[in-house]
Amino acid sequence: MKSKVTEDMSMDEIMRRWPATIPVILRHRMLCVGCPIAPFHTMADACREHDIDGSAFRDAIRRAIGAGDGPA
Repeated sequence: MKSKVTEDMSMDEIMRRWPATIPVILRHRMLCVGCPIAPFHTMADACREHDIDGSAFRDAIRRAIGAGDGPA
């Protein structure tokens, strides 16, 4: 299992492994929480679909993981 968040991980995996990322996802107005596509959309896919800067989003997710619960 991966120990760091990467752009090729599904949004579902990210939210399950690191619940502290959910507020970040919601702040970016992404609808991944509860979405049936979340297990199939990678972070890169979701950023592209929602027209979000992937680098800035990844950094925000990593900060949330560093400050939250779960493996880093």
